[in-house]
Order: sequence, then structure tokens, then C-alpha cells
Amino acid sequence: RVIDGSLAVADGRISAIDSGRSGAANALDLDGDYLLPGLVELHTDNLEKHFNPRPGVRWPALPAVLGHDAQVAAAGITTVYDALYVGDGADGSPRAENLEAIVRSLGTAVAQGTLRAEHRLHLRCELSEAACPEHYRAHADNPLVGLVSVMDHTPGQRQFSSLEIYRAFYKKQHGLDEAQFDALNERRLAAHREFSGPNRRAIVALAKERGHRLASHDDATIEHIAEAAADGVAIAEFPTTEEAARAARAAGLAVLMGAPNLILGGSHTGNAAALDLARGGLLDILSSDYVPGALIEAAFRLCREVGIALPAALATVTANPARAMGLADRGRIAPGLAADLVRVREIDGLPVVRGVWRRGERVI
Repeated sequence: RVIDGSLAVADGRISAIDSGRSGAANALDLDGDYLLPGLVELHTDNLEKHFNPRPGVRWPALPAVLGHDAQVAAAGITTVYDALYVGDGADGSPRAENLEAIVRSLGTAVAQGTLRAEHRLHLRCELSEAACPEHYRAHADNPLVGLVSVMDHTPGQRQFSSLEIYRAFYKKQHGLDEAQFDALNERRLAAHREFSGPNRRAIVALAKERGHRLASHDDATIEHIAEAAADGVAIAEFPTTEEAARAARAAGLAVLMGAPNLILGGSHTGNAAALDLARGGLLDILSSDYVPGALIEAAFRLCREVGIALPAALATVTANPARAMGLADRGRIAPGLAADLVRVREIDGLPVVRGVWRRGERVI
């Protein structure tokens, strides 16, 4: 519901919710702004961007973590699963080199208590990379790891079912000429044939052993969803077709789509549009993906452009992702839950974050 009322916090938790104004002498008047649950982000690549803000530039590790943290907190995100690529074999990619430094520096910042948001890790496992299970295994016992996704960016399927879109995307991203692209394409096809099947089985088994939630990535077909459901996957990330999204919903998987896709009106690689899935009742969770500020804007757009009631629209960035990850203490405003809260004012249709609290302590 949306109510006019007051909220009390004690010992980091919501202690009471009442209608009408508060009589407490030290009450903070929000002047008509919304007070929302803190946003829960399951998949953002933003931390990696802070380590490499420009091609060829590697930023110092701890300042990179702090910069990322400040950005997500300012976007109203109080719980974030930082997505790290495990097994990126692209020539010249800094991701493999960065992985150890990111995990180490994030752990240091958490231990020091210097972060505004609560950070956890989401390991994105590229199945066609030979050493992917070993990289996952090296971090599997890290208490910050909570979510693991299985991905396969081999050309001709899933995200890149169109070879022409794949060709244009990778030639631009890596500055390849035709011969270099063809060589990369052949290597990836060969790696897929050799490693994707065994690696998927190894990663799924390890995730179950460690109690990590599983997500599938870029499912395109009913068969992809059937495989994910058989593996015990909980979240279907970025299904590329309506058929896959519908099958995911039928199989009990939560459907996650990108907030940038929704705001921009479609996928940058020509796949399913988040707005279309929302209009069809097939959208459960939004992720900021690569723009932290997109998360709350997309939720308000669901209300305005699809006609979803505001509480249900906001659940896609609060209660639903929390539920998908088994986080029963957040994502809603209710007595006894964590006082993770966001103050928001709508200005000309744009939600503007004006204050953020985590466990009752103001961080923005």
C-alpha cells in the first residue's frame, strides 16, 4: 500500500508504522516524499567498470570499491550483489587479472566497515572457458558469495542467436578486423563444444554443495529453461525471448530483466524488450545491469507506462529480488525488518533519491 504515516526505527530495525504524523520531538519530516524499502540489486557490472574506467587504465583497488559503493548507495541500493565475470577468455580482457584484486579489496572494505551498502558477490561463470570451475572453486568458500550464474556467450545461440549482431558487437568492442573476428569465432565455437557441458555440470554441483543460489543467463528457448529448472536454477536472468520468459514463469523461476532495457525501450542486441514482458505479466525482478541509477527509474516507469500499481512496481526492485535470494529481513517496510530505507521525490516524473538509510543509519 501507499500510506501517509510515520515510521519508527530502533536498533537498526523498523519498530513501528503508524498512520498520521509522528509526535516524537526528533522526528524527521519528509515533506511529502516517498519512503521506500532499500533497493536490492542482484546483477550489476558496475564494480568492474570502476576498476577499468577507461581502456588501458586500472584504478587502485580500494578506491575503486569505495567509488562503486558510493554510486550504488546514492541510487538507493542498500543490498547489492556485485557481479564478477569468472572465465573471460577474450584477448586483452582485464577481467581475469582483476578478479582476485576485486574480491580481496571488497572483502577488506567490508571488514573495515567502510561501505554504505551491504555488498555480496555474484559470480558469473562463462561455461566455455576451460578453467571456469577452478576459478569458481577458488572463491566458493568466500562468505560474500551468494549467487552464481551459468552463462554461455558462444555465437549462434542465447544472447547472440544472430551472428551478424554478434559480429558487429565484438568487432566494435575489441577493435577486431575480419580475420581476427573469424579466428575468435572459431576458438569460441571449439571451446563451447569441448567445455560448456562438463563445466555446467561441475558448477551446478558446486553451487548446490555450497548453498549458493543459481541463475541462468540469456535463456532463449523452452529447452534452455527445462535445463535450468532441472539444475535447480532460481532466477532466469535476461531471457532473450518471450517464449523463454513464459516457460521460466511456468517452471517457477523468477524472471529478471535489465532496467536499461526497460528505460531505453529494448535490448541493445535486439532481444526481448523488458517493457513487453512487463505488459505480458512476465517480469518479476529488475536489475540495474550497468547503470545503478536505472533501477529506481525503471520501477517508477513500470507504474507510469505499464499501469502497474506503485507497490507492485517497486516490488521488482525490493521484495521480489530479496525473496528470490531468501533474504527475509529486507525488501519491505514492516515491523521487525531491517531499517533499509530510501527517501524519494518525484520531480517531473523522475524519481530523485534524497536520502538513504541502512540499518537505521543514514548513509546518503
